[in-house]
Amino acid sequence: MVSPLLAKAAPLGREIVNVTPERAGWTHVGFRAVRLAAGETETVVTATRELCLVVLTGTVTVTVDGQTYEKLGTRTSVFEEVSPAAVYVPGGKTVVVRADTDAELGLCTAPAGDTPHAVRVIDPATMRRSVRGQGTNTRYVCDVLPHDDPTAAHLLVVEVLTPASHSSSYPPHKHDIEQPPVETLLEETYYHRLNPPQGFAFQRVYTDDRSLDEACAVENHDVVMVPRGYHPVTAPHGYDLYYLNVMAGPNRFWVFKNDPAHEWMLKTA
Repeated sequence: MVSPLLAKAAPLGREIVNVTPERAGWTHVGFRAVRLAAGETETVVTATRELCLVVLTGTVTVTVDGQTYEKLGTRTSVFEEVSPAAVYVPGGKTVVVRADTDAELGLCTAPAGDTPHAVRVIDPATMRRSVRGQGTNTRYVCDVLPHDDPTAAHLLVVEVLTPASHSSSYPPHKHDIEQPPVETLLEETYYHRLNPPQGFAFQRVYTDDRSLDEACAVENHDVVMVPRGYHPVTAPHGYDLYYLNVMAGPNRFWVFKNDPAHEWMLKTA
């Protein structure tokens, strides 16, 4: 039986996966991934939601209310050590994306909020890249739209590359209680990619009282929804794992709590 937290990808067609707040049973995060062949277009009306369009692969031209931004995106694989092109679009806009080459897009959304924000092309060169963990807990992070970037109202977007045989989002942590500065409430999606693509990985989502305890075997292009609880990920031998995280909550601030049962490893590292 497929976990209710796992959104399986469509192997063919334009729409790869689509997680709406209604489908997830929450309030803030929306995520959709689409494939475009060269020359195809995709139109998005943001309405009451804000959008961070991430060019996962390929090159596209983006037009927002008549203003055009050409030739965005340079990489052919999400596993390249290259930051993605991205465009932030506030609510009330019409976005047209034309694929200059075959392309894959991540459409990350959240409520637009009451404060006006401007359209912004996020320069890949400005994205903060970092290394987290050590040993088989090492992973490589690219902050596309972090909480200390004032561009957005609610959205946070980050890419993580986890080498084969490594763990990620580990030790297990959670962010499901609005209690800053100790912890903040953020819904989250994980959009998974595997290299080679026939691979798989594992993600567990669980709470302290185990009222939620789901283990998901994820394949290429699948999405895991994290409504609450801890959510570690592991990549088995032979398969590198990429994921695109989308987070949003009542406040745009990321503070997490580690699972006390596993926090010891940070103290001995």
